[in-house]
Amino acid sequence: HPGSLMNSALDGPVLIVAAVWVQIPHTVSIIILSPENVDSGLFNSTAALLVEFYATWCGHCVAFSPTWKSLARDIKACFLNVHIGFPRDVRGLRHYIIDKLEMHNEAWPPACPPLETASEAEIDNFFQTNNVKLLALVFESKDSYVGREVTLDLLQYENIAVRRVLDTETSLVSRFGVTDFPSCYLYNSSRHISRLKVLNEARTFYSYALQRLPGVVRTGKPQIAITDLIKNSTLQEWRSFNKTRVYMSDLESALHYSLRVELSGHISISGNDLTALKKYINVLAKYFPGRPSVKSALKTVDSWLQQQKGTEIKYSDFRDVLDNTVQTSDAVLPEGVQWVGCQGSESHYRGYPCAFWTLFHVLTVQAKEMGIPDPQEVLQAMRGYVSRFFGCRPCATHFESMAQESMDHVTSLSATVLWLWSRHNRVNNRLAGDLSEDPYFPKIQWPSPELCPSCHGLKKTGEHHWNQEEVLTFLRNYFSSAHILMDYLQDETQALIHQRNRLTPQEEEEQQEEEEGEEPAMEEQTGEPYPAGLERMGVAGADKANYQAPWEKPQRPQSQRKPKTVGMKLQEPQENIVDLDLFVNQHYKAKALRAAAMSGVVRQRSLKKEEDVEDLQFEGGWRVKRDLGSQEENLGYRGRGMEPYPRPHSKRWMSLLSVGFSRLDVSLCVLLYLLSTMCLLAMYLYFKLRLKLRRAKLSLP
Repeated sequence: HPGSLMNSALDGPVLIVAAVWVQIPHTVSIIILSPENVDSGLFNSTAALLVEFYATWCGHCVAFSPTWKSLARDIKACFLNVHIGFPRDVRGLRHYIIDKLEMHNEAWPPACPPLETASEAEIDNFFQTNNVKLLALVFESKDSYVGREVTLDLLQYENIAVRRVLDTETSLVSRFGVTDFPSCYLYNSSRHISRLKVLNEARTFYSYALQRLPGVVRTGKPQIAITDLIKNSTLQEWRSFNKTRVYMSDLESALHYSLRVELSGHISISGNDLTALKKYINVLAKYFPGRPSVKSALKTVDSWLQQQKGTEIKYSDFRDVLDNTVQTSDAVLPEGVQWVGCQGSESHYRGYPCAFWTLFHVLTVQAKEMGIPDPQEVLQAMRGYVSRFFGCRPCATHFESMAQESMDHVTSLSATVLWLWSRHNRVNNRLAGDLSEDPYFPKIQWPSPELCPSCHGLKKTGEHHWNQEEVLTFLRNYFSSAHILMDYLQDETQALIHQRNRLTPQEEEEQQEEEEGEEPAMEEQTGEPYPAGLERMGVAGADKANYQAPWEKPQRPQSQRKPKTVGMKLQEPQENIVDLDLFVNQHYKAKALRAAAMSGVVRQRSLKKEEDVEDLQFEGGWRVKRDLGSQEENLGYRGRGMEPYPRPHSKRWMSLLSVGFSRLDVSLCVLLYLLSTMCLLAMYLYFKLRLKLRRAKLSLP
């Protein structure tokens, strides 16, 4: 019912311009235009709807529905007032529509291009009567539909016109030097003639090539010059990039936006949302081909999530784990976004949606290369995240409809890669010409013929088709980890320093107290004195029983903890028996490594004794060469705003004597020693003076 349709499905008044009865019982399709399209005399498929109503209980209607939907996607919408005949395939329906349009006897709508053949006289005077810059001439035989199909395909584009020329126009054929039918030639106002170079002489290749010509733009989408784009349209400097490669900067930016921006809209995450998040993070931890520090961060978050046995988590807790606030390892996910291959001509174009698609293309290919047992794992993780968290809710709805349609039919890893690729192309087709389309990066059926010629083929009927095996080979190469470029990435060391400097003053004070622990307990002495991850490089073995997970806050030394007095008695401190050589080794080694990891300041010097030298290699590329007796010379200061280490090289004996004592204890000992010395000196002087006086008396007469 038109009234109910207008009230329920559309905003504002509409005009039904055509009702199309298909020769299928219980089925009708109508074309709906907004008044703006009718008043302007322009037909824009993005502002028109091709709506099909059919009885869901009619088996024949249901069987024909996919064909009709394919036709709608192929022609984007059609303005007709005809009865559809017998064809039951997309190509036949398209040709039937063209035939009916040519039989139109009323006044030809001004927005509709002429479908009849062009004559030599019309072409000679074309630029005097038409305000376009370029004319495309399709030379073909009388029974060919290629020229008319390309004419309708270019209907929504400006600065170009398409005309059909028959092979019987011998003067034009000779003048343009035409030898093949069909073939397409370009003709401009300067009378210059050139042949359009395409992979195959067919409708799809002609339309794609003509739409990409310089100056040809979609109606309402003016082309943006690169100079204007750099200077005026974006707040950031334009980054040159290779359109045939994937950039890690886009992938890491997608992770940042997803985990720190999109998820932050949820104060708490529970139930099915939490399940979807766990699957999403688990897939990232398994298959993301990132840098070691980023992969470590994802695995840390995944391990923490898997240990959460409750039905709800707080986003703030999730964020703390993601940001690695306790600084127990080299895990870091750089903050901020820096789009490279996904940058748009303006800030609201491309960006995150482009990078999110790219991220999951990479994950499906990684899963394929690793040969995982479950072909649904990556797709279901994407489906769950998009459904629960993706910010564009209409986009999420459309993706879910595609998933319900056929995602469950994917039974192999190759099918996983191809399913995501084909659905991405379907989305591109739906959004081509939409307000969200970047005019500088139009949405196309990807990969293009230039990017992958072998991916495109022709059927015997002249219709375009994808060579699935070639497409799969192309996708596995294009999205492989070895093919990803690392340009424009934030340096890992800088990211770690930035993360370190983000600690709150309280957290920084606690960390300093840990490093300067005055009376370390035995479990701290024998525990892991190095940043997490160094053990696998052979630096030193940590006590496995006392290992702390990266997301757990480090325990303060027993001597620094405040005792709990509720319901318990204070325990007497136990005497620690310490191996002096072992303690000195581990104590100064821990300080040396912490200083190198936190400040990144490394100095090298000549060593006097080879037996005192230890050469350690960090993953981030830092190198520490030190003498156990002179750490301060090699490492300098602990970090920004921190005090320098003491200089033990001049008083090494002091380090040995001070084991087990605080600085106050040592100071008091020194003071008592000085007082004792003064007292002994005074007693010596007193008795010496008394002895001298006694000798003087005895010498008197």
